[in-house]
Amino acid sequence: MTLHRRQALKVLAASSLGIAACGCHSAPITGRKQLIMMPENQEIALGVQAYQETLSAEPESQDPKIREMVARVGERIAAVAGRDDFQWEFKAIASPQQNAFCLPGGKVAVYEGIIPICESEDGLAVVMSHEVAHALARHGGERMSHSSIAQNVKNMTSAITQQKVPEKHELLMQAYGLGSQYLVLMPYNRKQESEADHIGLMLMAKAGFDPREAPKFWNRFSLVKDGDSTPEFFSTHPSDERRSSELLALMDEAMVVYNAKV
Repeated sequence: MTLHRRQALKVLAASSLGIAACGCHSAPITGRKQLIMMPENQEIALGVQAYQETLSAEPESQDPKIREMVARVGERIAAVAGRDDFQWEFKAIASPQQNAFCLPGGKVAVYEGIIPICESEDGLAVVMSHEVAHALARHGGERMSHSSIAQNVKNMTSAITQQKVPEKHELLMQAYGLGSQYLVLMPYNRKQESEADHIGLMLMAKAGFDPREAPKFWNRFSLVKDGDSTPEFFSTHPSDERRSSELLALMDEAMVVYNAKV
């Protein structure tokens, strides 16, 4: 190994330690330690951009009952989310997609296609609180930070080997799904999905929605998944049999929160 290469690797190691020291956060409710380097105001700016572009490409639902239900459920969840600084918005999108998302800053959209599987406001609260949980836990920023570290390693390697690397802008675009078909967040990893289930369960219970509906909803979704087509929501939100069992394991805690509200 050349002296230049050894020095570059030492700089990279020192930089990584500095990044880890300054980017440590804790997820709400679970307390899981996270590495998030991106300033939250930048996340929120990206969320606003993606939300505006999505709404310009996707017509809003013309069903007043769906629009009102999405807004009603969303406002109750937002009221207990502890983020009064978010500029919350809740939109129902006229599409048969079985999908929903929440972008940084509290920008929430629910597609009409998922409403029949929700069956009730409690079922819709399962979906919306799960998506809001991703935003509260800053899972997008966390993914962006991990990708950035990987890119820094690649950049350093490129500097050593004289290889070309993608622009940082592309890394940001990929981390937030910008430029994809509907400009929504790319799939989260299983750890983040389980965490969103946990946070979402407590969030919906705190908002006065019955948390016992959560495992029922995911069971209904598995039945749809086993049918002729895979829902869009499932394609970006991996689920397995453990999902319901993990939710059931948290149910006693969630019911204490719920019973305090009803």
